[in-house]
Amino acid sequence: MHVPPPAGMMRQLALPLALPPPELGALLEDDSNAAALAWLRRPDRWPGGRLALFGPAATGKTHMLQGLAAQLGWPALDGLMLRGLPHVPPGRGLVLDDADCAAEETALLHLLNFCAEHRQPVLLAGRAAPARWPVALPDLRSRLRAMTAVAVHPPGDALLAALLRKHLSARQLRVDEALQSWLLLRLPREAAAMVEAAARLDRAALAAGGRVTRPLAREVLASLPGFGAGGEDDDSMANQDLPSTDTPRLL
Repeated sequence: MHVPPPAGMMRQLALPLALPPPELGALLEDDSNAAALAWLRRPDRWPGGRLALFGPAATGKTHMLQGLAAQLGWPALDGLMLRGLPHVPPGRGLVLDDADCAAEETALLHLLNFCAEHRQPVLLAGRAAPARWPVALPDLRSRLRAMTAVAVHPPGDALLAALLRKHLSARQLRVDEALQSWLLLRLPREAAAMVEAAARLDRAALAAGGRVTRPLAREVLASLPGFGAGGEDDDSMANQDLPSTDTPRLL
């Protein structure tokens, strides 16, 4: 005789919501990324058809590359996998993430030469400006130094709060403002941390079959690198100046 599984087990089998790729027009903007987004809106004005975004890890560069690639139908490549003679469909541009970590310098040089020859725009991203990448090939060094580079800075308080709220809402998670403020005091000040926190809370809430609470958040985020570094004890929350949850402007 078939015995149905307990209700709790059914909840544990629920899958977290799969989110679509980011849309360039839906990315939130503040002073940290405004210059980069302005350049991304006009790829036809990139000097020589090339542009590089640079800045610390987890500042949203990858989301910008993915958004532009999705909007324009450009292929997206990973510098860590760049070897040999990478195949690039003619007639379109491309984006290359982690370009400063290209597996082979000759492959990156070939890629830039191919795009220049076919007049295809190319968008790179790395942690430092291309002129400062430690490359050995003189031709590659020359091309990188001639490339327009735009800095992406760490996000401000308002943008982090808006990012957290946006990703919680995208996963249909209802988290009150007090708990969001509690999270913002403890999460690393990185855009990627807001995305990862929302994903972990989504999985935990589905498994538990309930709403997101402070004890649940503390449990599932304890293993997130950097979580709790900037937070105080819960009893001191009333005395904290909490980050604003006002939404920065959209593009």
